[in-house]
Formats: sequence, C-alpha cells, structure tokens
Amino acid sequence: MTYLNLPIPPEVKMIYLDNGATSFPKPQEVYEKMDRFYRSAGVNPGRSGFDLCLEAGGLVDETRKLLCDFFGGTDPNRLTFSYNSTDSLNLAIWGTVNPGDHVVTTHLEHNATLRPIWKLEQMGCPVDWVDFDRSGYVDPQEIIKRLRKDTKAVVMNHASNVIGTVQDVATVCRECRDRGITSILDVSQSAGMVPVKMDDIYADIICFTGHKSLMGPMGIGGMYSREGVEIRHTRAGGTGVKSIQRNHLDEYPYRMEYGTPNLPGIAGLNAGIKWVNKYGVKAIHQHEMALWKILRNGIENLEGVTLYCAKDAPGKERISVLSFNIEGLEAANTGTMLDVDYDIACRTGLHCTPMVHEHLGTDKIQGAARFGIGAFNNEEQIQTAVRAVTEIAEAHLKRQK
Repeated sequence: MTYLNLPIPPEVKMIYLDNGATSFPKPQEVYEKMDRFYRSAGVNPGRSGFDLCLEAGGLVDETRKLLCDFFGGTDPNRLTFSYNSTDSLNLAIWGTVNPGDHVVTTHLEHNATLRPIWKLEQMGCPVDWVDFDRSGYVDPQEIIKRLRKDTKAVVMNHASNVIGTVQDVATVCRECRDRGITSILDVSQSAGMVPVKMDDIYADIICFTGHKSLMGPMGIGGMYSREGVEIRHTRAGGTGVKSIQRNHLDEYPYRMEYGTPNLPGIAGLNAGIKWVNKYGVKAIHQHEMALWKILRNGIENLEGVTLYCAKDAPGKERISVLSFNIEGLEAANTGTMLDVDYDIACRTGLHCTPMVHEHLGTDKIQGAARFGIGAFNNEEQIQTAVRAVTEIAEAHLKRQK
C-alpha cells in the first residue's frame, strides 16, 4: 500500500481521529484561499457591476461548476449552496413531501433526516422505517417492497457516520425513478470519500456538506437536484437579482438560495474540491481504508472490546469510521482517557443517530466511541491508537478482576 504521506501541520499537537465529524487539519490551500480571497474580494457577489463584485461572483460560479462536475451533474445552476447537509436536507424534504404523502427511510439516518421526517410523521405522513442487517447494510429490496402508489419520497443515508457502511443506493434510486418517486440522498459522509456521481447512483437530489471529506470549512454545503425534479419553495428572501418581483424566484440556483451567500465558505470549498481532485477520491479512500484495516485488525480481538459492524462484507463498500466500546466503560470515559492520556481525539456518544444505537443496543450504554480516519492520518498515529485502546482495555479488565 502506498500512503498519501501528507505532512501534518506543526500546530496540530494531537492525533486527530474525529474526521467523521469534521476533517482536520484542512489542506493549507484551503486556509490560504479563504484568507486571501476574503481580504481581496470579500464583497457581495452578483449584486453590482464593479470589479470586486464580479470577481466574487466569478468565484461562486466557478465553485458551482467544480461541484457540479464533481457530482456528475449536467447543469451548474442546479448546484445550490446552503449552510450544510442539514440545511439542504430540510429544504429538500419539506420542499418535496406534502401532507399525507408516504415516505420511506432507514434506521441508519442522521438526525438531519430523522427529525424532519419525525415531524412529518406527527403531521400525518405515513412513514416506513427499514432496518439494517447484522453487517450494517440495508437490503435495497426491503426498501423497494415498501414503495406504494402514494409514496412521494425515499430519503436515505449513503454512508453511515457510525458504522461506515456504504449502501446500495443505486438499486433503490433506479426503482424510484422508474416509479416517479423522488429519491433524496444524504451524502455527508460519502462525498469526497467514495465516488458520488448522479448518473451512477440514479439519485434525484443529493445533499452534501463541505466540512467533512470535501475538505472545506464549516458553514457551507449544498445540494444538487437533477433536471426535471422540482423542489417547492419553503423560504423566501433576497437573491440580488429581479428585486422588483414579489415572489421568490423560481429559476435555479436562486430557487434554493436565500440572502447573502457564505463567500469565505465558498472560497474554502473551492480550494478543498481542487485539493480532492488533485489527489483523487480513489487514492484518498485507499489511504484511509488501509489505515482503517490496521486499526480494526489491531483491536478487534482484544478482550472486552466490541466493534460494531466492522466485519468485511464481500462486494460491499465502507468508509473509514470505526465504532467500539470497552465492556464496563462508558464511551465518554473511554474518550476522556484517549484524550488525556494519549492525546487522541475521537467522538463519543450517540453521534446524532439514535436509531442506529437503538439497533446496536448501545443506546442503553450512552453510545459508543468512534474513530474517524482522514487523509492526514498516518500509520504511526493508527498504531498509537491501537496501543492506547489495548492499554485502556487491559487496565480496565485488570481493575475489574
């Protein structure tokens, strides 16, 4: 295996393994682009005709096209910016589903999806919830079986932020397209980790965030909706064009964008996408999964340590997150020891995915500890994490005896 061997900035003092939440550090190009562009052209894009305004608007247009190409879209105007995946998912779900419509989703979802759908359910929308198997995968046929004449949308997670499994969304989305049902995908974890191409996965709408594997900053995300898929207005506001019009604009991208955009965020995302394209999604994923396997193999047979859905499943994809618990220790305590004693950052708790933890039974023990491996991690760091978990588990077992 040839690793990326990316230099870790000297200011990063700890071993950062919380990349499932936010990638860190960012490529140097991202910091520099945000600072340089905002200092030199940090004005409202598209609102006036002076040079700086045109330069700012040019950055927005360029980033729109970069992302459209990245996701295999055909019309850059259908690539719209938002705060993050949660923002886009809310726009997509509330703009698609009407009172009384039937929705199908899964137990793998993040609260960004769960909470809007729970709210719809309370408002009278029937919802089918599809479980995942022991390996962490949803059978696409189980979703297809639940499609009805009144099904309006299927909303599902592409890659789990807790157990790392990548779902066969193409089979589901192809069936939805044949039946005229809107498919909405949360690609928060998969975008930048595995290929996400509109034609390959047959998706109608994908919702993404910039601050994970797209290597951008927090506070910027968006969606791509394919041509022919319309999303109802759920907001209204300034667009900078056609200000005399009383109603919010129907044409894209203005249809899904409101007010002054996050220009520094778009600048950072612009640099992040270029960085990902430079190294390639495949190479980044291979690097991360090689490290993931070292981590998994190093701790899976430790006495008292339980891994969740971490067995290899032939023909199935996954991303580089690994959740575990040490018997008799709350996940939060494991995380504290990793931090204080070993300078390792991980994520603990329910990871905003309560139904996953209910399925795993970890909701009763305050969730799990999760390692999220990123492009800037290296083998030495992963071996340190293996040693840390080993020592914590052995010390706890000794105390129990």
